[in-house]
Amino acid sequence: MHSSSTPPKNNTRSFSTWHRLLDWAQEHYRYRTFSKDAQIPTRAGLLYLVQRGTIRLNGTAETEPPSYPHQNSTPLEFQLQSGDETFLGFVGAGQPFEIVDRSPFTLQAFAHTDNTSIFWMYWHDLENFPSFRREILDSFRYQHQRKLLWLNTLGQRHTIERLLGYLTLLIEEFGEPCKEGYFLPFPLTHAQIASAIGTTRVTVTRLMKELREDRKAIHIKEDNLICLLSPPQPEQ
Repeated sequence: MHSSSTPPKNNTRSFSTWHRLLDWAQEHYRYRTFSKDAQIPTRAGLLYLVQRGTIRLNGTAETEPPSYPHQNSTPLEFQLQSGDETFLGFVGAGQPFEIVDRSPFTLQAFAHTDNTSIFWMYWHDLENFPSFRREILDSFRYQHQRKLLWLNTLGQRHTIERLLGYLTLLIEEFGEPCKEGYFLPFPLTHAQIASAIGTTRVTVTRLMKELREDRKAIHIKEDNLICLLSPPQPEQ
């Protein structure tokens, strides 16, 4: 399930280009595999690419929080101000990411699934792979578009609409088909969801039940995987 803003699959990234990159990364000792929840050692100025698995991005404020949130703050900004670790999103297989210094915030990357493999390079290394460089820039532009949609979702007044909008964005980007609709192929805790949409874990638990039982919008599969239900098709 992908929205219309999803970039088309590039069949010419091909197998050969990707394997050239992997061979190059392994030859230069720039390839590692991580277990679930392991922190990825990152450095500003490097480009990281996910070869397998999923990366989870978190942010933490380094400064003391204000005594009250600014009236114009978004839920995400307030969460970062509070000094708590805030879940910022995922990066899937085949996608790039970078960790940019944004004082007073610290950004961190973690392996969200077991056997998550990444490799990394300096930006100038892409000069050896000009067509791939264009793909990387296109991918970052796409990620920027998704962030704008996420900010729009965070602006929803009602928490349940933020929750449903957030789950929809995630499943649009990473979802896989199932008989009920489309599901997120990796687990997501209520605490992580709460951190992302600016509410509490208890509230997320209550609203997930409402989405499941009252609205019939979601279904929880085995292993606590979240499924967004497809609307019933009209009879012909």
